[in-house]
Amino acid sequence: MKRPAHTSLASMVLNGLRPEPAASGAAGLPAPALAFLAWMQLQKGLSDASVEAYRNDLTQFETWLRERGLTLGVPAGVRRQEVQDFVASLHKEGLSKTSIARKLSALRSLFRHLLRQRRINNDPTAGVRNPKQAVHHPTVLNVDQAFALLGPLSALPEADGAAPAGQTHHAALTLRDRALAETLYDAGLRISEAVGLDLGDLDLQQGVARIWGKGGKERMAPLGEACVRTLQAWLAARPLLAEAGERAVFVGARGRRLDRRQGARIVDALRLQAGLPQHISPHTLRHSFATHLLEGGADLRTVQELLGHARLSTTQRYTHLTLDKLMRVYDRAHPRSSHHQEDE
Repeated sequence: MKRPAHTSLASMVLNGLRPEPAASGAAGLPAPALAFLAWMQLQKGLSDASVEAYRNDLTQFETWLRERGLTLGVPAGVRRQEVQDFVASLHKEGLSKTSIARKLSALRSLFRHLLRQRRINNDPTAGVRNPKQAVHHPTVLNVDQAFALLGPLSALPEADGAAPAGQTHHAALTLRDRALAETLYDAGLRISEAVGLDLGDLDLQQGVARIWGKGGKERMAPLGEACVRTLQAWLAARPLLAEAGERAVFVGARGRRLDRRQGARIVDALRLQAGLPQHISPHTLRHSFATHLLEGGADLRTVQELLGHARLSTTQRYTHLTLDKLMRVYDRAHPRSSHHQEDE
């Protein structure tokens, strides 16, 4: 089983050392905050990028506290008023509501951890509300747009386990792009999950893939016939590009594992080829996967499992999209609808 690597932060804290401040001129984090970050990484399995985001948010709060004679080194001295004033200062700086909510979430996680550890008696973030967020529904493709992006199955070569004679690197890259997009849409993967796939994670005979999601959580994702066939065609051509010993399913022109930015560029290039006007990200394909399943009659719990969501509430946002579509159909078709009567 794959496990998150222990980074220098975690190992330094465990050994009683103090890392340098994250940025020049910034306040270094005191021991309670560093221990919390190590706990989040080692016990909760957060990725390096997530731990760094927590570190940056806590460092900003620590800098703000020190200007007022306080510190996270003495967390019991931080009151709700300080948290509220910090949030107000972020508003005045013009920070987005989403960013403010993320920083407040980092503070909540820290103080709740300290409360469980009995380092403090009261949680100063209790009762401090997130700024009200504007409702943004995910962008999704309709079924016709998804098919246009992915292309017809008839265009794929028959895969017999070996690259067709005379196949070029360009043709191999074309197959890779198609296979990546098909996997993102067919299995509803995050781009990090797709580019993180290793050859050993695929079982094309059974039509499943082992996915390593957020926090190192494992799930099995079914792969449809179209996705399996596309992956077979790509894997037959993959030796033309991959470096010897490279385990990644999806590799770049230099033979090494694709990264997230490369994956996003591939999806956008396919969008241009398909003549689709709107911007499409890899996450658009994941959103489309979930929405099309719900429109096709899948239940919410099943979609939650397939997406790897920890909370059902995260999946429920897709019900808004399907409800919006139902209302549009109703308005166009029902004889008692005001829109229907206006058309007459």
